[in-house]
Amino acid sequence: MKIAEIYRSVQGEGLLTGTPSVFVRASGCNLRCWFCDTPFASWKPEGQDLSVDEIVAEVEEWDCRHVVLTGGEPMLFAELLPLCDRLRQIRRHVTIETAGTLYLPVSCNLMSISPKLGNSTPDRDTHPHWSRRHERSRWRPDVIRKLMALAPYQLKFVVDTPRDLMELDALLTELAGFDPERVLLMPQGTSADELERRSPWVREHCQERGFTFCPRKQIEWFGGVRGT
Repeated sequence: MKIAEIYRSVQGEGLLTGTPSVFVRASGCNLRCWFCDTPFASWKPEGQDLSVDEIVAEVEEWDCRHVVLTGGEPMLFAELLPLCDRLRQIRRHVTIETAGTLYLPVSCNLMSISPKLGNSTPDRDTHPHWSRRHERSRWRPDVIRKLMALAPYQLKFVVDTPRDLMELDALLTELAGFDPERVLLMPQGTSADELERRSPWVREHCQERGFTFCPRKQIEWFGGVRGT
């Protein structure tokens, strides 16, 4: 399994915000969001191939119950199955962060699914191949439903402008069968200023629809720094 980094930090997004966690970041992704904040795991993937035993050994270096398997896209790797099993065996709480386009029957405690809206598609003129591929792959409600059935879940959407809210509502109508409180809306931005500008209308929509507002606390705490 190709790993870009393993580090201890604090979860900055979602229902477990504020939880000390060890992050295992897989390198490689089947999408190419233009606003990706980890290009070293997507646009220009880097890292090293580690066995499940090596990953578990690094995780055990920290006295930390929560482990977040993220990316890139961890569902690209079949090794995710035995890795999750091993982490559960050593009594770790496992969160998987995925875009919800690929399915593996993994064992975890929280399935954090981040479906991509049309606002994520890279520029057609600059990246024609990835633009077409991304647009074909980014929305897979059939896969999302199967992932939601595996474990407690959260659905985390990045919204960039108020225009995105109409598309969001249409996708959620198609998905159906979800708990509104487990729909998390997160403003797009990689700086505190960007997040502050977008937060008011995102928070207002959450209040109207019974969704959960999801700030990116790691930006507030650490800035856009790798390994946080």
